[in-house]
Amino acid sequence: MSKVSSNVVWHTPEVTRQDRERRNQHKGLMLWLTGLSGSGKSTLAHATEAYLHQMGVHTYVLDGDNVRHGLCGDLGFSAVARRENIRRIGEVGKLFVDAGTVVFSAFISPFRSDRQQARKLLGEDFVEVYCNSPLSVCESRDVKGLYQRARAGEIRDFTGISSPYEPPENPEIVVDTANLTLEESVERIIDYLRQQQLITLLADDDRGHR
Repeated sequence: MSKVSSNVVWHTPEVTRQDRERRNQHKGLMLWLTGLSGSGKSTLAHATEAYLHQMGVHTYVLDGDNVRHGLCGDLGFSAVARRENIRRIGEVGKLFVDAGTVVFSAFISPFRSDRQQARKLLGEDFVEVYCNSPLSVCESRDVKGLYQRARAGEIRDFTGISSPYEPPENPEIVVDTANLTLEESVERIIDYLRQQQLITLLADDDRGHR
């Protein structure tokens, strides 16, 4: 669906990404959380964002349901529509990264090829986080009743039931959201960011977060 108009020219800004990162005191980054519905993507994204926000990091969460209320409100759930959904999120995420923000993407994003396109677009700024939870556990958390409706045939193209989910093959982070607590899951991501020096956090001791 993506097509670049022949009548547009890229405008080089006066304020660069490097300028924004210096002001923010950290680099821009996209953490792409993927997993089945009910695997804890949104909960983990928002909890990790809250942790980083308290550390003084500029953050934002692109949540699957929220985005479909606006930016992707015109899309359905066919394979083609899902690909366009993920393409748009990748492009929006790239803008946030350019703004020097740590942005979270909490989407099922079931197809490896689509996630690979997002990785190609963002390059070294892309960190894939696999929220690994078995289908049985995700169904047991089905507070919205979506799995039940999907199994009853009321929802078409539902990932894990009538549409496939392709787990990441080499994600940067794997979080066992079926067994880890939310706090442990957040720490798993924070530990990776520290170890890889992908983001410079403000001193923990200065803000009472240890």
